[in-house]
Amino acid sequence: MKRRQKVASMMSLTLISGYLLPHSAIIAAPPRNPDKTINCEILVVGGGLSGVATAYEGLLAGKRVCLTEITDWLGGQISSQGTSALDERPTQRSRQFYSRGYLELRNRIQKKYGKLNPGDCWVSDSCFLPRDAHTILVQMLKDAEKRGKGKLEWFPNTVIKELTISKNNTNTGGQLITGAIAIQHQPATGAPPLNTFPLSQTIEDAYRYNNSSRFTKTIIRFVPKQSKSKIPWYVVDTSETGEIIALADVPYRLGIDGRSFLEPSSSSTSNDPYCTQGFTYTFAMEATKEPQPQKMPPFYLQYSPYFSYELERLASFDLVFTYRRIWSPNQGQPTSFRGVNFTAPTPGDISMQNWTWGNDYRPGTAKDNLVYTRQQLQATGQLKPGGWMGGLRTETFRKAEEHALSYYYWLVAGTTDSQLGKGVKKQQTNNRFLSGLDSPMGTVHGLSKYPYMREGRRIIGRPSWGQPGGFTIWEIDISRRNYNDEYYRKTLPASMYRQLKAALAGLEATSVISGQIKPDQVVRRTRSTIFPDAVGIGHYAIDFHPCMTKSPPEAAGNTERAGERRGGGQAYPFQIALRAMIPQKVDNLIVGGKSIATSHIAAAAYRVHSFEWSAGAAAGTVTAFALKNNVAPYELVDDLPKPEPQLQALKRLLEKNGNPTAFPDTSIFNQNWEDWR
Repeated sequence: MKRRQKVASMMSLTLISGYLLPHSAIIAAPPRNPDKTINCEILVVGGGLSGVATAYEGLLAGKRVCLTEITDWLGGQISSQGTSALDERPTQRSRQFYSRGYLELRNRIQKKYGKLNPGDCWVSDSCFLPRDAHTILVQMLKDAEKRGKGKLEWFPNTVIKELTISKNNTNTGGQLITGAIAIQHQPATGAPPLNTFPLSQTIEDAYRYNNSSRFTKTIIRFVPKQSKSKIPWYVVDTSETGEIIALADVPYRLGIDGRSFLEPSSSSTSNDPYCTQGFTYTFAMEATKEPQPQKMPPFYLQYSPYFSYELERLASFDLVFTYRRIWSPNQGQPTSFRGVNFTAPTPGDISMQNWTWGNDYRPGTAKDNLVYTRQQLQATGQLKPGGWMGGLRTETFRKAEEHALSYYYWLVAGTTDSQLGKGVKKQQTNNRFLSGLDSPMGTVHGLSKYPYMREGRRIIGRPSWGQPGGFTIWEIDISRRNYNDEYYRKTLPASMYRQLKAALAGLEATSVISGQIKPDQVVRRTRSTIFPDAVGIGHYAIDFHPCMTKSPPEAAGNTERAGERRGGGQAYPFQIALRAMIPQKVDNLIVGGKSIATSHIAAAAYRVHSFEWSAGAAAGTVTAFALKNNVAPYELVDDLPKPEPQLQALKRLLEKNGNPTAFPDTSIFNQNWEDWR
C-alpha cells in the first residue's frame, strides 16, 4: 500500500503541469516519502552571486523563488568561498556601469563599514569580511521580496539529488524538468554544529538520503506552481560546477578546447577535459604584535615543494598580506615594493589568502581532476537514478584542504621557494591563523566553507547561425591579443590563420575570405563581438590559474601545463548572449554564473563578481519574462539573425530595470574601445 501511494504521489507530480511522464522518466524513490513539497515558479540551484542575483530579479518581478545552497551562506565568491575582494576593471568601476543589484551591493558594503574598502587592500577598491557579505545579501533579498511582492523560499545546507524530466513534450518540442528532489541537512542530536568539519568530510554525507551520526536530513520535493502556461516553472543552474547540467545530462564541455581559429591560443590541439583552472580554499590570518607559536601540519612536507612567491616583483610578505587584506582597523604607514604602493600591515589587520603558488590547488589529470567528466560520472554510477553525489572527487577536496593549511605554515614559517630559490623566503611568525565559528570564514577549521571555483562544466548552446555545432563565446570574441604575433603565423595552419584573420576583420571579413585582402593586411576590429541577443555585460582580464602538468599537483619540480597562459591577457568589455544561457535538450533550464556557454579561454574572464551578478540578473529577468508572456527562452532567439520582437522587448525591460546589456556606444561601426581598460 505504501509503495502504491509513493508511485501515485510521484505521478501526481507530473500531472500538475498537465502531462504525464513515461515510466522511464520516474526517478528512483527516496528511502521515505519527501518530508515536504514546495511549489516554485523559479527554482535557483546555487546561492552564489549569480544565484542571489537571479532570485533578486525574480522577487522584484513578483515571482515565487526557491533558492538552494550547499552551504549556509549566500554569496559564493564573497562569502562561503572567502574571496571577498571585488574583481573589477578601472574603467567600468569609474563609470559605475554595473547591474542595479551589484551597485546596491557595493553601496551596502560602503554603508556597513562607512567606507568601501575596510580592508585597505590594493588588489581592489573593496575588500571586506565574508560573513558580512552573507548578512548584506540576506537583507537585499528580503527587501526585494517586499518591494516586488514576490516570495522567497530559502534552503541553506541543501543539495539537489534527483530530477524528473519529461520526454517528447509536444507543446515545446523538447524536454522539461518537472520536479526535483533535494536533501537538506542539519546537525544530528548531540553532533557538533555545522561548519565544524571541512567539506571533504561532509560532502558525501550531504548527498545521501539517510540520516547519519552528523546530520539529520529533510527530503524536499520541488514542483512547479500550478499554471496554465506551457512551461509552468524554470530551473536555473547557478551552482559552482554546473551540477544541474550534469544531472540533466545536457551537452557541456570541461577543460581545454582544442585549438581552432576561434580559440587560437589553446594549449592543445585537442580537447582536454581534465585541465580546468585551479580552485582555492581560502583562509584568514591576523597580524599580531608578538610572535605566535606555529605548528607544522603533519602533512606539510608533502606540499612544501610547491609554494612560492612566484615572481621577484611579488617576493614580499607584506605585499602578499595586504593584497587581499579584508580588515584594517588601524591604517599603517604608506610603503611600496617594486612599484606597488600599499599601507604596511599593523597588528589586528586580517588578510584573506588566495595565491596562485600558494593555496591554489591545480590538478590536471584523469587521476586527480576535481570535476568529473561525463564518462567518469557514468563509471561512478552518478548518472543512474538516485546515484548523484555532486559529481566531484572527494579525495581532491581533501588534498586541497591540506594544501591550504600547509600554505599558511609556509607563509609564516617556511624558508623555501619553489620558483625563486634560496634566500628569498623569510619567516613571519607575528601572525595567527583564524578559526572558529565566529572567525571571518565561519568555520571551526578556519578554511572557507566551499572552495573558490574558477571553472566547472560549461554548456554547449543550441545550434545557431554561424555555429551549427552549438553556440559558444570564444577567445576571439573578447581578447585584445595581437594575432599578428609570429607564434600564430607559425603554429596555425595557413587555412586556420586565414579564418582567424577573417573572423577578426569586422566589415572586411568577406574580402579576406575571398582572397581580395591578404591576412596580414587585415586591420582587426578593436572591440569584442556584439551579440544581438545580449542580456548582460562583463569586463575583466583573461586571467589564468593553470592546471599542473603531472599528478599530484604539489609534486616537487612540477610545472604549469605548457602554453596555458598564452591565452591570458587583456580583454575588451564583453556581453552575455542569451544563447549562452540556454542549454540543448531541456527547455525550462537556464544557466547562469560560470557554466554559461564559453570556451576555456573566454571562461577565464567570464567568472568574476560583477559578471556573475549580471548573468544572474539576466537569468532572473528572462525566466520572469518567459512566465509572464508564456514564451520559452529559446523561442526568443530561434530566428536570429532575423528580427525577434519579443527578444527586443526583453532587452528593453532589462535596460529599463537598470541591468545593462551593452556598454556605452556599442556599435559595429564604433571600433574605438581602446579607452576601456
